[in-house]
Amino acid sequence: MEAVRLIGPTVEKILLENQENFLVPAENVASVFYNHPLSHALLVLSKVGYSKIPVLDSEDHLVGLISLSNIVEKMMDLTGFSMDNIDGLTVADVMEVNVACIKADGDLEDMLHHLVDQAFLPIVDEDKVFVGIMTRKEILKSVNHLAHELERRYLLISKEETPNPTETLHVV
Repeated sequence: MEAVRLIGPTVEKILLENQENFLVPAENVASVFYNHPLSHALLVLSKVGYSKIPVLDSEDHLVGLISLSNIVEKMMDLTGFSMDNIDGLTVADVMEVNVACIKADGDLEDMLHHLVDQAFLPIVDEDKVFVGIMTRKEILKSVNHLAHELERRYLLISKEETPNPTETLHVV
């Protein structure tokens, strides 16, 4: 059974005009390895200024995400928070697993659905090797582009104002 397409071809075409900017390559994305000490992940997250970054294994497979809140939660106890609470812990001890990710040639609609709740979406290849991320920011730039271009390029006619939108209008 074929999936129902909710994004029309014209809208998709305009949204994808800047798709070369969608992917932030892995080499430009801060990440940590699952076996790194948790204190190292805290340092990386603090230095890069992001609240969440990808977690990789030794062969660059995506295995999860680690966030500042994951770490701070482990640092907290009844009296406050302390670095001592994360001594001996690794990234694997607190990282989020089973995270949503897509392939670079994935479906635009799936990407949009995932980016509603996430600031970025990890991109992997067919072997689940981390390729990079797609950010909500870049998608929103494309939505902005769509909003400015659609009516400039196309004459839009409301289906509600057309007597029978499925009939072709013939002018004699």
